[in-house]
Amino acid sequence: MARFSIATVTPNWFASVMGTGIVANAAATLPVQLPGQRQAAVAVWLLASAMLVFFLTATVLHWVRHPAAARAHHADPVMAHFYGAPPMALLTVGAGTLLVGRDLVGLEAAVVIHAVLWSLGTVAGLVSAVAVPYLAFTRHQNPADAAFAGWLMPVVAPMVSAATGALLLPHIAPGEARETMLLACYAMFGLSLIASLVILPQLWSRLMHHQVGANRMVPTLWIALGPLGQSVTAVSLLAANAGGTFGPVLERGLVYFAVVFGVSVLGFALLWAAIAAAVTVRAAVHGLPFSLTWWSFTFPVGTCVTATAGLAAHTGLTAFVVLSVLLFAGLVVAWVIVAVRTAGDGFGWRRLVTVPAAEPVRLTVEPAAAVAEARISGPRRPLRPRTPTTGRAGIPTGGRRGVRRASPGRRG
Repeated sequence: MARFSIATVTPNWFASVMGTGIVANAAATLPVQLPGQRQAAVAVWLLASAMLVFFLTATVLHWVRHPAAARAHHADPVMAHFYGAPPMALLTVGAGTLLVGRDLVGLEAAVVIHAVLWSLGTVAGLVSAVAVPYLAFTRHQNPADAAFAGWLMPVVAPMVSAATGALLLPHIAPGEARETMLLACYAMFGLSLIASLVILPQLWSRLMHHQVGANRMVPTLWIALGPLGQSVTAVSLLAANAGGTFGPVLERGLVYFAVVFGVSVLGFALLWAAIAAAVTVRAAVHGLPFSLTWWSFTFPVGTCVTATAGLAAHTGLTAFVVLSVLLFAGLVVAWVIVAVRTAGDGFGWRRLVTVPAAEPVRLTVEPAAAVAEARISGPRRPLRPRTPTTGRAGIPTGGRRGVRRASPGRRG
């Protein structure tokens, strides 16, 4: 018999909200608009909003009913980094509210909702950008081969704040408030960019010296596209919405910076995407098990869609328009596959909300060497302790660590 349980809720589930919300945002900013495209974007935004409310509620209940398990997430050297996902989920849904949700709630309400979600997401993102590295530096055990793309999650959140905050600039009265907002967004852009440039070489080095590792972790390679695509999106949106802030000279310079920086970073993003795609195909040939890491195929690719859309708007080049459409098509295909697998596979939603009553839910902290199997994959059955076999008088006889046998020449 099954019963409802929120004992298995973890921060990485918010990646599904990010991956869903970015589809709506990308559809709204795509250079090519087809009939029904905006209506579809609104529907996807509604789904992402419902998912956000569900997971926020489940997380609160998880902390209330299972505080020990919730606190254990901070101590885990893998799961702790996914505390960057909830802030980005708030920011993504908030941006979608202003981009497409305003068709339902109106512009004024959309601005207020986005401002509230942006404020909450920005504060939470800045906290995670400080707290998670602090834990990694002082408490977590990280061996030489521990680096993985998930380390980027907490430091990318401020970059999402920079990009989504740009959408609020036209709704702030000209003057010091708008100027402060613009510079604050650029500060968060720099914070996230430099932190990402510190982490990416460690990831490259780990791949060079220790190779890819378990197939289950391969999808996380796509996370590296997040700070790359989102940084280009941020500078593009900031340049596009900086009008009436510091004067035409600086505003024109921001556009030049957006194009030069954007094209340069996009080049490396495409290189990384090609490598990640090749590794993913290789893993799929040998068997790529479904897990929550598959959501890494969505949000990072979505940031590349918004990045190329921004470059298309600033340059007017057909090449960026075509690239944006192709990336969006790949995003939609990836999202449909991952969403269907998550909703329909027994490993996904049903394992989240229904746990057999006879099966206790335990949260164990695995050694760092077991990171390749990653609890970020989702809930798993707890391991059962092995019971040694016994002989006469109940003396253990099985296993390498059994009782030492007495030597025939040393009796009594």
